[in-house]
Amino acid sequence: MADKILMPRLSDTMTEGVIAAWHKKVGDSVKKGDLLAEIETDKATMELESYKDGTILYLGAEKGGKLQVDDLMVIVGDAGEDISGLVNGKSGGSAQPKEETKEEPAKEEAKPEAKAETAPAGSTIDVSKLEEVVLMPRLSDTMTEGVIASWAKNIGDDVKKGDLLAEIETDKATMELESYKNGKLLYQGAKAGDKIQVNDLLCIIGEEGKVNVDEIVAAVKGGGSISSKGDDVEAGANAAVQDAEGAPAVKDEAPNTTSGKPSTENGRIKASPLAKKLAAEKGIDLGTVQGSGDGGRITKSDIDNYKPSAPKPATGSQETAAAPAATGSAVTGQVSFEDVPVSQMRKTIARRLSEVKFSAPEIYLTMEINMDKAVASRAQINEVSPNKISFNDLVIKAAALALKQHPAINSSWQGETIRVNHHVDIGVAVAVDQGLLVPVVRFADTKSLSQIAGEVKDLAGRAKAKKLAPAEWEGNTFTISNLGMFGIEEFTAIINPPASCILAVGAINQVPVVRNGQITVGNIMKVTLTCDHRVADGAVGAAFLQTLKSFLEEPLRMLV
Repeated sequence: MADKILMPRLSDTMTEGVIAAWHKKVGDSVKKGDLLAEIETDKATMELESYKDGTILYLGAEKGGKLQVDDLMVIVGDAGEDISGLVNGKSGGSAQPKEETKEEPAKEEAKPEAKAETAPAGSTIDVSKLEEVVLMPRLSDTMTEGVIASWAKNIGDDVKKGDLLAEIETDKATMELESYKNGKLLYQGAKAGDKIQVNDLLCIIGEEGKVNVDEIVAAVKGGGSISSKGDDVEAGANAAVQDAEGAPAVKDEAPNTTSGKPSTENGRIKASPLAKKLAAEKGIDLGTVQGSGDGGRITKSDIDNYKPSAPKPATGSQETAAAPAATGSAVTGQVSFEDVPVSQMRKTIARRLSEVKFSAPEIYLTMEINMDKAVASRAQINEVSPNKISFNDLVIKAAALALKQHPAINSSWQGETIRVNHHVDIGVAVAVDQGLLVPVVRFADTKSLSQIAGEVKDLAGRAKAKKLAPAEWEGNTFTISNLGMFGIEEFTAIINPPASCILAVGAINQVPVVRNGQITVGNIMKVTLTCDHRVADGAVGAAFLQTLKSFLEEPLRMLV
């Protein structure tokens, strides 16, 4: 008997899923545990396995199509079984009848003129459902557009499943995008350094001569005439490929004509993420490294084999002409500025924090904490701890324990409801190049100081290297931002959603304090709690700070 497989809810906030890839097609045999499809949710792309044996009789959507949670996704049963009753009862999706597989040969044998009749000029096609089309994926929960950091494949190159296609700069990190199909790269939707919106055309991969590139590109641009003659269509596709290949070709030759300079496109140096990380660790300026990869791209081996060379004296008209411009920017009294493009990370920071600042009524509560015992206890703990404990680690642990006693601070505004979290996931703000990331320490209240110290060090290191996975910066229930290491005594921080509160931690300063009527020197740290007043009132925030203070002023209580 045929069984329906509905679109499952793969995350707590998922309402719909996108078919990232099908691993089975109609007519294929399937066994329990076989991979059916890859589903792109609001959090990540996940694999869906079959839970029964049989034959695929129906697919509810093409690759790239969306299905709501609990919509009909797949029907598995016996070959030839009547599924009309199940299909008629589906709640959404686009059908893929079994008979379509029988019509494929007839379509392939049709003449070009017949193909033109089925797709007349001005007709529209859903490019998201074309197997050859690769759209810009959503690589993080807040991503709206991506920048092509570099292409690993050029137009005309053969591509295999798993090959690196491109490096995409998102608002969180620079990620590598792999191909999920075999074929030839026929079209690139943008050059290195250009922006592409999520779900816009990224590239086209298919069999040369069998894919109408012009038709797909015209559909994406919202129109364009399509020739009715097969020869004209093929010629137009070849011309598009040649045009797209022409511009990069000139740039690829640049490294060969200028010795010792890397290849750049739109001001961006072409380098792999690993090469960038190694260069940063070794203090190497990528602008001085000669790339040996495709198109002058800097690779790991280039960094490993790098040897600094003495600067050469400027010669020629180009160098002498550039000299006045370089020195002119430093002339006293001359107006000078530079417009720096806004990075994807900075755009997201601006958008999300503006949304919070102008929508959430904030309240600020500041308290002084005597850290004398914390300073002494930290020195003793570090004598036996496998990981060096920082003062920030002590604050994380104290905040986690205080949140368990004050769940209102560990809540989030949901519009019609307030979500009170029973788990404690603390986001730790980490300054990175051109922005800020907030990796999350999961279940911080259950971890020891040594565990927290090791995890924060690892997360912060990978955040600065842009190597965090999306799951490692999502879902914080509370946030801590510490600027004490920069000598900042106190400041107010903006709430980082989905949390409703954030703790700003200042420096520990030695100041005069009064104890038992006597003036002595004490180690004082100021903290400021920012609360979403829709969730937490001032008295609730004050009670939380009192509990936090009690833990930090008596650190042994945190070990009980």
